[in-house]
Amino acid sequence: DIINEILKLPEGAKCTIMAPLIKEKKGSFHDLLETLNKKGFVRAVVDGAVIRLDEEVELSKTKKHTIKAIIDRIVIKEENKERLASDIERALKESNGEVEVEISNHEELGLESAHMHYSEHLACFDCKVSFEPLEPITFSFNSPKGACPVCDGLGIRYSLDMSKIIDQHLPLEGGAIKILFGFNKGYYFTILKAFCKANKISMEKPYEELEDYEQKAILHGGLDEISFEWKGQNIKKKFDGVIKMAYEVLKDDKDLNEYMSEKTCEACNGYRLKKESLSVKVADRGIADVISMPIEESFEFFDDVELKKRFSYLNEQQKMIATPIIKEIRERLFFLYDVGLGYLSLSRDARTISGGEAQRIRIASQIGSGLTGVMYVLDEPSIGLHERDTIKLIRTLKSLQKKGNSVIVVEHDKETIDSADFIVDIGPGAGKYGGEVVFAGTKDELYKSNTQTAEYLSQRKKIEYYYRRPQNEWIEIKNVNINNIKNLDVAIPLKNFVAVTGVSGSGKSSLVLQTLLPVARELLNHARKIKKIAGVEIEGLEKLDKVIYLDQTPIGRTPRSIPATYTGMMDDIRELFSKTKEALIRGYDIGRFSFNMKGGRCEKCQGEGQIKIEMHFLPDVMVKCDACNGKRYNAQTLEVLYNGKNISDVLSMSVDEAYEFFKAHPKIFAKLHTLKDVGLGYITLGQNAITLSGGEAQRIKLSKELSRKDTGSTLYILDEPTTGLHFADVDKLTKVLHNLTELGNSVIVIEHNLDVIKNADYIIDVGPEGGNKGGKIISKGTPEEVANSYKESKSYTGEFLKKELERNL
Repeated sequence: DIINEILKLPEGAKCTIMAPLIKEKKGSFHDLLETLNKKGFVRAVVDGAVIRLDEEVELSKTKKHTIKAIIDRIVIKEENKERLASDIERALKESNGEVEVEISNHEELGLESAHMHYSEHLACFDCKVSFEPLEPITFSFNSPKGACPVCDGLGIRYSLDMSKIIDQHLPLEGGAIKILFGFNKGYYFTILKAFCKANKISMEKPYEELEDYEQKAILHGGLDEISFEWKGQNIKKKFDGVIKMAYEVLKDDKDLNEYMSEKTCEACNGYRLKKESLSVKVADRGIADVISMPIEESFEFFDDVELKKRFSYLNEQQKMIATPIIKEIRERLFFLYDVGLGYLSLSRDARTISGGEAQRIRIASQIGSGLTGVMYVLDEPSIGLHERDTIKLIRTLKSLQKKGNSVIVVEHDKETIDSADFIVDIGPGAGKYGGEVVFAGTKDELYKSNTQTAEYLSQRKKIEYYYRRPQNEWIEIKNVNINNIKNLDVAIPLKNFVAVTGVSGSGKSSLVLQTLLPVARELLNHARKIKKIAGVEIEGLEKLDKVIYLDQTPIGRTPRSIPATYTGMMDDIRELFSKTKEALIRGYDIGRFSFNMKGGRCEKCQGEGQIKIEMHFLPDVMVKCDACNGKRYNAQTLEVLYNGKNISDVLSMSVDEAYEFFKAHPKIFAKLHTLKDVGLGYITLGQNAITLSGGEAQRIKLSKELSRKDTGSTLYILDEPTTGLHFADVDKLTKVLHNLTELGNSVIVIEHNLDVIKNADYIIDVGPEGGNKGGKIISKGTPEEVANSYKESKSYTGEFLKKELERNL
């Protein structure tokens, strides 16, 4: 490249090729000049003057010198091309990658400059800045070569949150520094007091009224030592400031995280890469710009027509390199867009991606791989998807199939079932009542069969609970600004069954779970460590007495967690066994029947019923305990019977069986009744929590709440409770939620399932799209009002709801 640049000079240009060796450094450099002479160099430029190297040269040690070896004097001509190439190579070798060219007749040739300076390195001679060579890993935040050195490629930093350390409204004397509150006579408070006295900072004024420089002094300390009395001694010490003090006070505090906040890294602005990587531009866009825009915008950026304009500055060779890369990027972006993820950005934090979104990202990556002859197995890919996005997903799955792959989908979604080539229906019931193939065939054949699935699909059975309660009292939420929601006001009716709807990524969770729920928890449940959104005003919560949030997190993560213990039923069952005649004779108390305590449990497996075998390089294996045969209890405990059953037999019962068995015991019966109501009659009382699905866990939590004494003023919030539910289970769940509302409670459900949405009293539809095109209330009212106004509101929910309501007529 350097040779070609010099050859662009006009023919006849007289050039001196030089290798720069020393630049502005002190020394006599006798050895260097002697070495150059021995290497065969005749002349050098020292401090701007040409000298002969075979003559004695004396340089002052105390002055700075610049030395350049003259490689050759050459005239630019075609026949001198090989000689020039040799000169340039030698200059680069001698000077470690630099070459200078002086043109003696530049004025005669009409050239602006007589001097040219080139380097093999990515460096600027004027700014004294150099860069590492660019490679793909330079743009990876998982590599030290690309990661921001301040946040190590995380994009965030954890630091002390001053709002959690300092109460602005209080004076220092009254506990403004929260971590010192109650320690007025403590060591740290004594130093603070002495510092304020020495610097004439008021201890009585509210912190917010102190001058800026006073606040900064309190936070960061001072340079001078201060004197103070401590335990009879006069101590002189510098005050390091509240920030450093906080770390010292809290270093052994387990709740240190309570005072920390996650902040965007200031060095990289959350983009995770070092500034050199972020500075590289392609078509006037940096990598941060491209990965931060929604996928649908990225897709437009890499559009063929637009790219020809954007990349017009590339030469033919560069275009050849760029074409296959851009084609690959476009294809992958298209697959992500096609599965309904156009609203996500490529830089989205994986922690904020839902299960359904993650699954669709995996589907998109599989389509992009272009494999054929593969069998894909998907477990409920429609989770978290709006009807509109489900149709996109089905189209994507069909494209996988058309490439010569087999696609097997475990699914409850009507559209997906209707689109399948072949359907396998398993039943007839759930749990021990299922496990049989009750139907296998096409959609038309299924509709004619009498399975439970067919009953609902063919509309012979309908999920209809049309209460349509009036809206008299409201929760008013004002000034919501979070994620894609900007300056939003919304009113949610109380004592109603409310469905919050909208396409995936429209802002439903941001509105309900990140805005309303934290404030409700703090106000009604007196919860601490709540992460609230600043500036939001919520009115109307005072009409409620508590909030209950039911999500799909597991009820436990070990074999010790079972439905019976979670619902509180286990205590009643243990008490029942401890009162049997046999237990009283043997002196067994209630603790004997706990598999978590020594005495009654099997000691080999410690009451887990399973033993973990570590396989070292392979995953651990759980095997049934050979001492108790998985029964959790020792032989003596199992000899105690109630109505012919020992406690292990009871834990092996399904909810339906236990429902009949405990009819005479109101407390246990009531809890079993609520489990049956939410459609969990098939699970066993002692079922390991790890084996329960998210939908089952959520319904167990719901049944636990239902079994408590109802106050009639509770706010229930559920996030997609129909996940993993069959039509029959959705029917039962909808009935339960309406029963809760009938008692005067308020139920808010984030939902995509049309069977639930059409049965709501009131709908709040967020949209119109996902990501930055969402975050607005586009429609609200009864299901009929939302359905009938879908054209004006551009509500996808309203459009599909209209078809669903017409289908039911």
